[in-house]
Amino acid sequence: MPSKKQPPEKEQAKKQAKEQTKKQNKEQATEQNKKQTKEQATEQNKKQTKEQTTEQATEQATEQNKETKNTADKRGRAPNEESQTENTLMFSAVTSRTRQKILQLLAEEDYHISALARELGISVPVTSKHISVLEKAGLIGRKVYGRTHVFSLQKNNFCGVFDSFAPVKKFEVDKGTTLMEAFKRVSVIEVKNIDGKDFIVAADGEKGFYLYEVNGKLIDKRAEDFILEEDAVIEWKRLEPVTRKRLIVSVKKDKDNTGRRKGYYESIL
Repeated sequence: MPSKKQPPEKEQAKKQAKEQTKKQNKEQATEQNKKQTKEQATEQNKKQTKEQTTEQATEQATEQNKETKNTADKRGRAPNEESQTENTLMFSAVTSRTRQKILQLLAEEDYHISALARELGISVPVTSKHISVLEKAGLIGRKVYGRTHVFSLQKNNFCGVFDSFAPVKKFEVDKGTTLMEAFKRVSVIEVKNIDGKDFIVAADGEKGFYLYEVNGKLIDKRAEDFILEEDAVIEWKRLEPVTRKRLIVSVKKDKDNTGRRKGYYESIL
């Protein structure tokens, strides 16, 4: 039985309803996209604002630390927060037996990481982690030759590890005062005369050889010859008996060689 054809009015209405639905769906989708875009933009702005606030707070804290550090300098206190952090890293780095062994090896000669791993009997990735800790602490350095990284001991950093623990004394002297006179104001000095010149051989009962740095520069004059003409920061250092090299010497005991020498000298005589 043939289908009954709908009147043109109904078809038109149906078509209009379909178009209307399609239009509404499109508008809803557009509105939804706008809303999502707006929310994303708002969230991004909040995130950026938060990050900026954090950066500003960090900068303010840094400036405050600088001001505190400067104030500490003016009051005669050592600004040692940074050096204490460095020392903490250094002390923490040497607590590991493996890292101690790495330092011992590097004290003898430079190594690349594969050779270190073989000497230690551990994998290269594990060795790399230990190396990273030692580098961060400033105890070792690296040189890059193409793809090869060679590590060496940073000996100078060991020498100054205790500098931040040195007591700080601040006082005023007259212009023209010698270093020797300044030292005598803060310590009990023992002086020894060598070839008509006085040298400090002990301070507060600690015997040893002493060096002096003025404003970070090593001076080549005796303490009694150096004249203070302006404000200065003086570092008074005692040479510590640090082992630089350990030599294990074996002397050959060869009777044949002794006999040959004896015969040689006898033949000369």
